[in-house]
Amino acid sequence: MKKLLQLTGKGKVRKAKAVEIRDLEEYGAMEMDSKVALINELIPIGLVLQDEVTALAGEKYKRNGLNGHDRWGKQQGSIYIQEQRIPIMVPRVRDSNGDREVKFRSYEQMQEPGAAANDRLLRKVLHGLSCGRYRECSAAIPEALSLSPSTVSRRYIRASRRKLKEIVERRLDGYNFVAIALDGKSFGDDGLIMSVGITTGGKKVLMGIIQSGSENHTVCRDFLKSLINRGLRYEDGLLCVIDGAKGFRKAINEVFGVHGIIQRCQWHKRENIVQYLPKKMQSEFRKKLQAAYEKDNYDKAKTALLGIKKELRLINESAVASMEEGFEESLTVHRLGLPRELRRSLKTTNIIESVLALVGQKTDKVDYWKNSDQKQRWVATALLDIEPRLNRVCGYRYLKNLRNALQREILQGKRKEAVAA
Repeated sequence: MKKLLQLTGKGKVRKAKAVEIRDLEEYGAMEMDSKVALINELIPIGLVLQDEVTALAGEKYKRNGLNGHDRWGKQQGSIYIQEQRIPIMVPRVRDSNGDREVKFRSYEQMQEPGAAANDRLLRKVLHGLSCGRYRECSAAIPEALSLSPSTVSRRYIRASRRKLKEIVERRLDGYNFVAIALDGKSFGDDGLIMSVGITTGGKKVLMGIIQSGSENHTVCRDFLKSLINRGLRYEDGLLCVIDGAKGFRKAINEVFGVHGIIQRCQWHKRENIVQYLPKKMQSEFRKKLQAAYEKDNYDKAKTALLGIKKELRLINESAVASMEEGFEESLTVHRLGLPRELRRSLKTTNIIESVLALVGQKTDKVDYWKNSDQKQRWVATALLDIEPRLNRVCGYRYLKNLRNALQREILQGKRKEAVAA
């Protein structure tokens, strides 16, 4: 810091410190205490308050204030800098005519942390900082009045409630979806069903959540209807990627009809089949099934699977029954003639499984779920925190091919319905 000569009372001269502007690299290396001290010297928040005092009560040391407003000393107060409450001395102004103290608009604004600060605190709690430890983990600002656990909890609830409202009311009519993936995750004794949509540009969009003890038909049907009510367009066809849950399948057929083309997760199908086999044989048939699903076209893949089915008849009829259930639906991406790059993205539920895994990183640390509101707020907050970092699906350049293939499939489905009628 530089030294300046400053005049004091009775003509005496003393040395005074002056603020020295530091370059950005040096500023970034400073300790938090030094940063805040420098900020307080460069940008004295008190000047903002003093300007408002002057506007209300006139210049200092005048006998009479403006319009009956008089300076009335100071009192202890606090403001927010980022998420921290900082104690300051607040000037007071008295309205003599109304016999009341005047409130400062600038001070009231600085007493609220604001949405941006709440979002920062929300991310801190979401990424593993417990409300109880926030006081000891907060930034080391001199004389800061660190937030209490109850304050952190209240602010987190307010911020996360906004996130829940955002995701359950999100409008979907602005998106051109070509595929959706459905799955659920357990939280305590029940769970939440969620959906990820894929646009024609390959973008992954979180469509919504619904709480349910199981992936049953009624809940899945109501969930899909709620997506339609929020603007989901399905008439041009949707590839619906699901695991083996019968509730999903029945709901898709009931709500979307011929416009919902189901792709059963090949990974789940493979694992369901091998679970019926002795452990010493599971690895062998897992590799055979995987190789069959990797074939380039529908005919080759189906021929390879039928050969495996013939082998399984000599070993375990229950494994054969498992293979026959949803057999054609596990080959939908092959039947539609999709390129290998796009098949890789849509042949399994990995689109949504990866999202659920990221949600788990943020929610699995919760030992006790108090109520439904808490579960849904945490999951909604985690999903919206994850969404900006989701990559486009592999092979997204071929999604227009998928749209054309779905429309051909819809026409065939309508012809079958007409013949059946």
